[in-house]
Amino acid sequence: MLAAERQALLLERLARDGKVVAKEIAAELGLSDDSVRRDLRELAAAGRCQRVYGGALPVSPALAQYAERTLVEPDSKDRVAARAARLIVPGSTVILDGGTTTLAVVHALPPTLTCTIITHSPTIAAALVPHEGVEVFLLGGRLFKHSAVTCGAAAVEAAQAITADLFLLGVTGVHPTAGLTTGDVEEAAMKRALAGRAADTFVLASAEKIGVASPYRVLPYAEIAGIITDTTADDPTLAELRDAGVSILAAGA
Repeated sequence: MLAAERQALLLERLARDGKVVAKEIAAELGLSDDSVRRDLRELAAAGRCQRVYGGALPVSPALAQYAERTLVEPDSKDRVAARAARLIVPGSTVILDGGTTTLAVVHALPPTLTCTIITHSPTIAAALVPHEGVEVFLLGGRLFKHSAVTCGAAAVEAAQAITADLFLLGVTGVHPTAGLTTGDVEEAAMKRALAGRAADTFVLASAEKIGVASPYRVLPYAEIAGIITDTTADDPTLAELRDAGVSILAAGA
């Protein structure tokens, strides 16, 4: 079997099963483990899969550049955002992560809402300008242009001075074994810092983020209050998470 044929088969199994276990598929095809691992390395380098110990998982489409992500599952993001906006009560202090789903949350806020919103996203801060009753605090630091958020030591230090009732966290992958993941190590650290300053953290998970993984883990499921998603309840990923005790908030419910 040619390398291109093997890789096409690996991608087919990844789409069908949601994972590839290197030893299992090597045994099935009569190949060496090294051959399968080499194929997975090449696919990962091309952005076609996310390598993990022992195999690979589907890669998250949410790793695209910010402008491109606005075109991915916009209706799903709007449904998740509408449910998340209902968690923000008058008088509360809320941390909003960066990203296209949190931007949709801003658009879903009632125009008369009075609260305090803290964010490390200039895009989110600018979108809140028309909300006269919302006090906005923008955390400074190095601008990570891929996601249009501030990260790095200065941003993490600024986060240590805040306290909030709620953090709406954006991730690029929600997977039962890989966990809650994102594509940049400093962005992951910033998300952890923000989560550590809020009483409750809810994950915003539009459809394209369920069952996929990115390179860097953000938080364990034990440290979040729940996941907001519009993915159907019978989805295998959600079923496994629910069985593990993770709270799932259905968007549109």
